[in-house]
This record gives sequence, structure tokens and C-alpha cells, in this order.
Amino acid sequence: MHFPLEEPVLIFGFAVLIFLIFPILMEKLRVPAIIGPILAGIIVGPNGLEILARDSTIELLGTVGLLFIMFIAGLELDLDGFKKYRNRSILFGFLSFSIPFILGIIVGLWLGLSKLSAILFGSIFSSHTLLGYPAISRLGVAKNKAVTTAVGGTLLTDSLALLVLAVITGASEDHLTFGFLVYLIIATTLFAVVILIFTPYLTKWFFKRSNHEGTIEFNFVLAILFVAGAISLFVKLEPIIGAFLAGLALNRYIYDHGPLMNRISFTANALFIPFFLLSVGMLMDLRVLISSPDALLTILLVSITAIGSKLLASWVTSKVYGYSKTENKVIFGLSTTHAAATLAITLVGYRLGLFDQQIINAVIVIILVTCILGPYFCEKYGRKLAVVQDKTVLDDTLPERILIPMANPKTMESLLDLGFLLKKAKKTDEPLYPLTIVQKDLKQASNEVAQAESMLGHALMYASGADVSAKILTRVDHNIGWGIERAATEERITTIIVGWDGVDVGNQKVFGKVIDNFLEHTYQRSFITNIRQPLNTIERVILILPNNIVYKPGFEDSISIIKGIASQLSATIRSLVIRDDLESYKKVSENVHPNVKVEFQSIDSWNSLYKNDLNDVKSTDLVIFLSARRGTVAWHPDLETIPKKLASMNLENFIVFYPTEMKETDIRGSRGTEIPKELLFKSDYED
Repeated sequence: MHFPLEEPVLIFGFAVLIFLIFPILMEKLRVPAIIGPILAGIIVGPNGLEILARDSTIELLGTVGLLFIMFIAGLELDLDGFKKYRNRSILFGFLSFSIPFILGIIVGLWLGLSKLSAILFGSIFSSHTLLGYPAISRLGVAKNKAVTTAVGGTLLTDSLALLVLAVITGASEDHLTFGFLVYLIIATTLFAVVILIFTPYLTKWFFKRSNHEGTIEFNFVLAILFVAGAISLFVKLEPIIGAFLAGLALNRYIYDHGPLMNRISFTANALFIPFFLLSVGMLMDLRVLISSPDALLTILLVSITAIGSKLLASWVTSKVYGYSKTENKVIFGLSTTHAAATLAITLVGYRLGLFDQQIINAVIVIILVTCILGPYFCEKYGRKLAVVQDKTVLDDTLPERILIPMANPKTMESLLDLGFLLKKAKKTDEPLYPLTIVQKDLKQASNEVAQAESMLGHALMYASGADVSAKILTRVDHNIGWGIERAATEERITTIIVGWDGVDVGNQKVFGKVIDNFLEHTYQRSFITNIRQPLNTIERVILILPNNIVYKPGFEDSISIIKGIASQLSATIRSLVIRDDLESYKKVSENVHPNVKVEFQSIDSWNSLYKNDLNDVKSTDLVIFLSARRGTVAWHPDLETIPKKLASMNLENFIVFYPTEMKETDIRGSRGTEIPKELLFKSDYED
């Protein structure tokens, strides 16, 4: 066997062994696992034991890993939070660029660099890579306002740093003309417009026709990612900018805890990101630390400047916006890591003769130190942030469990997708509960039970693809509604999701015998759904609120859930309130999390709603009607006609949402009780 290894199978096998062993070792040492591959690269790389060379294979896989980091950061950016805190992101991005940039130029001139070299040297300090973001994402604090500020600011910071690189490159090659600058500005603007405007239309069109084919959807996402990265090269930008913009473009179509997001994260974190970390470690040569006193002084000065300038930028931002010490350290952890853009700028400067070997060595030390420091801060203080993160729970005595009765394999995936969204909205670790009811005599149901288990097996596989646990249930009962009720009681269910085809049910009360029966005898929040389009194509939620619904005990919980769904889908919310004062609704909405803006509008009558306000509903809209069970506060006979009316309008996507009745006795005791006159609905048909 010859070293460094040259056989592809040996290289790949040895690397995978590293990815297995070193994170386990780091865990034993109580060091963030992400640091393991970096240390491994130092040990086995060309400047260590020389077992692996930093050849084209390692560079290729490492570059893919880097693009995945930026892509996932764009995917998980809280767009609603970014819109709300965009001024914070702009300020942080400007500070995170300008402070290191100015200090870097001063240090460069002090080291004897030329003006052109010193300016490029300053851009090295200004850029940063979101290397600690995978830890933040894993801890579930990616939508914290401080994280949103840091991630949003990264786009501005790196864009400015790479723009400086493009300008200095042109100047060093005597191409810095007015025409060159105009081309650079126009090409960059067109590139951003194409990615952020054209890509969402293409994605929406594709997902509507993909039929949830996992492999095809995953390959489509990869195509968008790498095409965006490739186009960025043609406009003289680094591919990481294209990857981040591609993530932003696909943000609203790939929601958290969905199967597609799980495939992307798994592929990135299991394989490509570790290769990037390994390739970074291979750059380090520990001998430079002891090569000469001057080299050591240069490295020390450069390292202090790189870390101190980012610390100052995060501190100023935190002081201006009142972030806590923990949030400040998370911002610092995300922004202090120098890797991708830093390495690109350094290598270009070295190729152009603007940097010497001493600068290269100093920059590599910066990369090593910050690649350890940044993830460490993100892991440590991100965990603290997760502990103090606000959580809203309606009832502490019951676990949040979601039951999904299934009868039609064609609606299985849409029901489960909604279950994924609700599970995230309620922040529960409980599994989903897919259920089938076999309507047959117990002694003759064996074949039907086997068929039911087969369908539930597909549901289990689909949930596993989203990294969501599921507990499949099968019940045999002469009455399907009773079977659902019994399962809800036995498993202590808090939420029920069922599909409804919207077909005319004749003399039945609302939905049909089965659904009407279990609604009559359960108190859990229930979603009666008719969804024909993939949920990740939803752009707007239209929420219909009957008058007096604000008085229901579960109203705040319902608004929180709906806002949580909209937040995950990056959708806006337009609320249509029927003949009621809007102030009480606005007050409730402002006081519940997540922080998603709801646009309230008062509607004169149900007829007006049908004729005017629901006429412009698109296939990318999700209509949610918040209703009430018979006999409870806010119930009125008119509510029982509304689902049929919505179905007759051929809406692509609508849900009838029945909030939780706090106790079963609230329903049982309310049958036949008198509702206060001031809370009664006024029917549009009384005239």
C-alpha cells in the first residue's frame, strides 16, 4: 500500500471511517462533533501523516459540502423573520463586513503589503462561513431572531467581500474599467433576479406534477442548487452566493420535517459537509507555528484581528437591538468562522502574486482556529438558547399526539404532510398515529386487517423518509366513527386529521355519517381536510372566522397552530371575520406565537364571502374555516352548511378546523344548554 492513498475505494473508505470514529471521539471529549473531521484532516493530511492527499476528489466533495452548507442556510432562513428583522440583518451584515475590512487593511499595511494587497487582505477578514449552522439547525433554534439576523447578514457580508475580490482581480489584471464595473453590477443583479423570481415559478410548476416522487424531487433540488452555483461563476461570483440564493428561492417549497428536507439534510450532514471539514483540516501545517518568531507574531496578530473584529460586530449589533448574552454569542459563533470565501480570496490573491507564503500560513491558522471556535460557540450557546426558547402548550396534562385515520391511499401523503406541519407547530416529540378502521365482524376481518396493515406500512415508510416516528394502529369495529373515537381515547390523542372528498352527503348533517359521528363524540381538535395540491406549494392561508369564535376556549391555541403552519410554509395569512369587531381578534393574534402577521378584514355576510371574497382563491391558497361543534359556544346551525358550500365552490385546498374543547364534559354538558343571547350568531338568512 502506497501513501498517500490513490485508489478511489481506499480513499473513500478511509474518509468514511474517519467520519464514523472522530465524531464519537469528540463526543467522549465533550467537544462539538463537527470539529472531528477538521482535526482528522490535520492528522492524516499532506502536512500530517500523509495518508490522504488534498487531491481533486477531496476538493470536489468538499466544495459540494460547502455549497450544501450555504444552501441549507438559505432553505431554513425564517423569511417572515427576515422581513421583520431585515434592518437588523442589514446592520449586522454591514458591521460584520466593514469593521473586519477596515482593521484588516490597517494590519495589512502594517505588515508591509501594497495598497491593493492590503484591500484584498481586509476582505479576507470580512467574509465568514456559516459552519456552525448545522448545529443551530439541529437544536431547533434556526428561527430565533438573533440567528435570523446573523444568517441574513451573511448574504450581505459575503457578497460585499466577494465583490471586493472581483474588483481587485480586475485591477490587478488591468481590467478595472468603467465597463467592467457596469458589467459586474448588471450581471450580479440579473443573476439574483433570475434565481429569486424564476426559480420559485419553476419549482411550483414542478412540485404540482411530481406526484411526491422522492428521487425526482431530490434530483430537481440538486439541479437547482448546482445550476445556480454554476451560473454564479459566469457572473464572476463565487458559487456559495448562488447556493445561498437557490436556498432562498426554494425556501417556501421545502418545509421543515418534510421527507424532502430530511433527504437534503441527511445527504449533506452524513457525507458532503464532513468532506468539506476534512479538506479544511488538510490545509493546516502545524510547522508554521514554530517556523520563525516573525511568522508566529504575524499569525497571532492576524488571528486576534479576525476574531476580535467579528466579536465587536456581534457585540455592537446585540447592544443596538437588545439581544441577550446567549444570543450575542450565537451570532458571534455563526459569524466568526472563516473558511469558504476566505479560502477563495486567499488562493486568488496568492495566484495573482498579491500574497506570499507567510500570509497563506496565517490565513490557514485563522481557518483552523475559527473552524473550531465557531461551531463550539454555536453548539454550546445554541443549546442554551434552545432551553430558554418560548414554548406554548395548551394543556400540560396531555401529550400532543396526532391521529390520522386513513381510508384512501391517494390522500395518505397529504394527510401525513399536514401531520408533519402540526407536529412541528406543537413542538412535540410524540409519534404520529396513522389509523385504519376495518368495518367487519371481528372473526372475519383477518384479510381486511392484512390489507390495512399494508397501507399503513406505506405510511410508515413515508413518515420515516421525513425522519418522523409513527405508531401505526388498526382497529376492527362495526362503526368507523366509533373506531376513531375509541382509538383517540385509548391513545390519549389531542389532534385528529381526516380527509373528506367533499361529495354531496345528502341528508347527512355536515360531512357524512363517519365524520359527523366522531365529531359528535370527541373533544379533540380536528382537521377535516380536502387538499388537492402539495402543501409546499401553498403561498397564502385564507382564514375564515365566524363571529363570536374568539370566545371559544381553544381559540388562542387554534390561531397559534394556524400561524405555525403558515410560518413553516412561508405563507401569508389573510383572515376574513364575519360580522364582528376586529380588535379582539387582532389582540389575540398579537399575543400568540409564532410571530406571523395576520391581515384581518371584516366581512358583512356569508353571502358576501361566497360571492366576492372567495372568488379569487388560487390553487396556491389554503382556505381554513374555523368552526365549532354543535352545542358549544360560538356554534350556530349555519355553520353546518358552510363545509358543503366550500366543497361546491371547487376550492383546491380547504380545511374545516374544529378547535379543542378543553374537557369532554364541555361538549357533553353543553348539549341542550342555553347559549347567551349576546354570543349567538346572527344568521344571514333571518331576513
